[in-house]
Parts: sequence; C-alpha cells; structure tokens
Amino acid sequence: MGRGRQKAKHTKIARELKYDTYNVNYSALEKELGHHDDDPYVDKWADQYDDEDEDELEKA
Repeated sequence: MGRGRQKAKHTKIARELKYDTYNVNYSALEKELGHHDDDPYVDKWADQYDDEDEDELEKA
C-alpha cells in the first residue's frame, strides 16, 4: 500500500472515531469495572484455623 492510500485510510478511521456515536452498554461496563466487596489480596480463610505456631506455644 502506498503512502497516499495509507494516509487516506488512517484519516478515514480517525474521522469515524471522532464523529460516529457508539451505543455503550453502561450497565455491563459498570458490572465489569465496578467495586467488588471481596479484596483479592486479603486471605478470607485466615481466621478459620489457628496457626500452628500458637498451638506449640500453648503446649510449652
């Protein structure tokens, strides 16, 4: 593809992106990007079992 055709294609795409209106599903976007109650960095099973180190201290 020559430089003229390539530039024309890029210009056409740029115009489409600038002036066309797109239908956005905001509810689906909100679900995808929304705040989740579960923090992925917190160990949710941490308080369920005692630590092994605490058991050894109680026996001593």
